[in-house]
Amino acid sequence: MVRQYPDHIAVTDGDSELTYRELDAKSDVIADELLSAGVVAGSHVGLYVARGSGTVAGLLGILKCGAAYVPIDPNYPAERARWTVGDSASVAVVTTSDLAPAFTGLDVRTVRLELLPASGAPRPDAVHPGGTGPAYIIYTSGSTGEPKGVLVGHHEVVRLFSATREWFGFGPDDVWTVFHSAAFDFSVWEIWGALLHGGRLVVVPRDVARSPAAFHELLRSERVTVVNQTPAAFRRLAAVDARAPLPLESLRTVVLGGERLDPATLRDWIDRHGDERPELVNMYGITEATVHASYRRLSRADLDADGPSPIGVPLRDLTFHVRGPDGEPVPDGQPGELHIEGPGVAAGYLHRPELTQERFSGSAPHTGERSEAASAHRACRTFRTGDRVVRLDDGQYGYLGRTDDQIKIRGFRVEPGEVEALLGRHPLVASAVVLPRDYGEDDVRLIACVVPTEGSTDGAPEKLVDELRDLALSLPDQLRPSAYELLETLPLTPNGKADRAALSALVRDRHRTDSTETGGADAAGAGIAAVQARVTAIWRSVIDIDDIGPDADFFDLGGTSLTLLRMFEQVNKAFGTDLDITVLIEGATVRNLASHVAAVAAPGSPLPRTEEFG
Repeated sequence: MVRQYPDHIAVTDGDSELTYRELDAKSDVIADELLSAGVVAGSHVGLYVARGSGTVAGLLGILKCGAAYVPIDPNYPAERARWTVGDSASVAVVTTSDLAPAFTGLDVRTVRLELLPASGAPRPDAVHPGGTGPAYIIYTSGSTGEPKGVLVGHHEVVRLFSATREWFGFGPDDVWTVFHSAAFDFSVWEIWGALLHGGRLVVVPRDVARSPAAFHELLRSERVTVVNQTPAAFRRLAAVDARAPLPLESLRTVVLGGERLDPATLRDWIDRHGDERPELVNMYGITEATVHASYRRLSRADLDADGPSPIGVPLRDLTFHVRGPDGEPVPDGQPGELHIEGPGVAAGYLHRPELTQERFSGSAPHTGERSEAASAHRACRTFRTGDRVVRLDDGQYGYLGRTDDQIKIRGFRVEPGEVEALLGRHPLVASAVVLPRDYGEDDVRLIACVVPTEGSTDGAPEKLVDELRDLALSLPDQLRPSAYELLETLPLTPNGKADRAALSALVRDRHRTDSTETGGADAAGAGIAAVQARVTAIWRSVIDIDDIGPDADFFDLGGTSLTLLRMFEQVNKAFGTDLDITVLIEGATVRNLASHVAAVAAPGSPLPRTEEFG
């Protein structure tokens, strides 16, 4: 693309832009520094930078050395970042000076982007052009208590776009957003979807990604043509679009993926825009099969269809096998576990030979060979997904759910076992089970059911809960429980395992769905105290916690990014305001939010019953 479109804009990052020529030169400097630091073809290199053009240049520089990049979300706890670098045996980390202290004491070189020269000559003889070797290692949650790194090769990524070319027709006139963290494989589709076709990649700042209104305005102002979202995130973008003063005139394609789609949630969008432009596409995917594995063009007819979530047909170079518990194929129309076969299947899990053998068949380490035998070997690799699907009468597939306890939260795969193992390390915890609870509108949160050791919490159960919350700070946001239930015992199934269905019912009974009436004062006219009381009532309902102090942090109380958006929708509806989450930049507290509400609230707005917010 550098030779074909040297002066096309490759990356837009806020007020700055990089052409393909400039991006190539910047990544050359990074590659030169990495080679000087001892990186060689086949090395693993961490990428630990805030989202921006440095993310794109960094991963390109790593790939130019023939190394595989290991993306680490900069919002992950430092302990998690250190663990990932150690487990991946990364020899260097591309980072910045503010983030580099996370690796103090580790035997790893850090390449700090802001300290590199503006230009420099690479070592062309050492720059590896790619091929069948690993391109990246993305970590997913692990049921054994530790994340597992998925090895994905250059060939797997390149063939993803070859296999989807006829459906999408991406080209140099397309403008993409990179909305997702580099540690989430949806970003692979976003970054390379733009760069492999000569398009422009717009980096979405984290605060904009958390604000549907700000994201909608960015899509409009940057004239984005291709947007990629989880169904939960798109639902909120669509709600903003319904009341936006200006339309998204350039948008031509919306790709949905990362979690189960309920087509009925698209009704309002399709009523406004139709189902032709922008086209809506649902793509089932999994990291081990290189981002996307199926394609389904959605239409108005899907809105009223009964049955499983439609995921369409396999990509052209993949084969789906639906098998029963015995591993044998099941007839069409009968549910079974999905096994994916073909050249998109990854090589396996890094340093996890037993797990690789359990989930993959016909896989082998990447060798870099380009022989026909190597190509044939890639084509016959199969991955057992753990997802339940059904092949329908028309040859398409429907998604039904999981065969195990794995959960999807905001597109991330969460293995409850990883969280349970961490909580179980506390000396006062006898056992722990982590369950999902859906609060509605795709707001899924984790609930930890904990049995303390006998007598350990006499008179002070809150102390153990506080200690468990502190312990969970070592986990990424999506793995942290929002609430903790202390139980005397766990209900068990006849075979002696924790009865998760019974626990889920217990959690539903314990967590209220509404509250009592809060009073009947007038709105902003009653003063800041009344506004603060109303905001507190909304928080109680949305977070599902009774005791909320005016200076308690929303996220410390168990809120998530999706919960935050729901809370703002409730507040704006109650007060007749149009506040955005960016008003909480100085602190996500009731006191801070109430002050902003009081400054702009519509006078005379009646005090609602809390039940309105449930």
